[in-house]
Amino acid sequence: MTPEELAARRDRAVAAAVAAGRDLGLEVADGAVLHDVFSVVVHLRPAPVVARIQVVVPPGLPDVVRAARQQRELDVVTWLADQGVAVVKPSALVPPRPLVRNGFAMTFWELADLAPDHQPYGGVDVGLTAPLYAVLARYPGPLPFLAPFNSGLPQLLAALTESELLSAADIGRARREFESLQRILGDERSFARAFPSVSVQALHGDGPSHNVIRTTSGILFSDFEDVCLGPVEWDLAQLGPDANAGYDTAASALGLRRTDPAVQQVMDAARTLQFIGCAALVPELPILAGGLAPVIHAWRSASPRA
Repeated sequence: MTPEELAARRDRAVAAAVAAGRDLGLEVADGAVLHDVFSVVVHLRPAPVVARIQVVVPPGLPDVVRAARQQRELDVVTWLADQGVAVVKPSALVPPRPLVRNGFAMTFWELADLAPDHQPYGGVDVGLTAPLYAVLARYPGPLPFLAPFNSGLPQLLAALTESELLSAADIGRARREFESLQRILGDERSFARAFPSVSVQALHGDGPSHNVIRTTSGILFSDFEDVCLGPVEWDLAQLGPDANAGYDTAASALGLRRTDPAVQQVMDAARTLQFIGCAALVPELPILAGGLAPVIHAWRSASPRA
């Protein structure tokens, strides 16, 4: 997409959110864009409500799967807030369910009072996530196993085409490696056979240490769109040994399981494939290309996974 097309998509998303907010009874004069990457995040001014509108999703992902993903996030975050966890909460001013307006799927959240040092994707010490996992381990609701890997990545890999980022050989290799990993990660039972001593639990799904909002009252965890069941190593994938060591220290103090190096290696490989699959989204989000190129180069230079 050209810059003009990206701007037009953003403007359509804002208009859809403003119209949806008004239909829900909110006082909305206009929408102020707070963030625009995979989702457009809009403050529905002057209401203390933020709409998060999905604009980039895996091609071919069924609407029912997308809606279920959004509802899981709302359900889990509502439960976490009830447990006293510092999270960005769903807005109490609208029903806690996803809404589609003019083709845009969206959810609604409380407006956070950002701290002066807030930076999008600015991470926090991984050890700070251990208390979050201690609570997530008690989540009582059903969750799919490793949803980002099993629901979304297959569509991304199927949509890959030759480009400046990937050759036909690269695409074939990525698909073969996915098939190999799926024999281990395709469901909870398969994972348990491969790693019988490794527990699974509710996860953030996309690395909570880098999905935080710095507010004037402290750190809030956010963006639980990929919430799922799995080993905690999935959320630590590609963060490196120092991150694992920091998490292990904090986890041990809370009586949680330490990370398993063999599982971490598998999760790192699976996360790399997720990055490679995102090459299918570059036409819709060209900014991805620069970040994906070094990941793909490193993967291409490594020995293929059997």
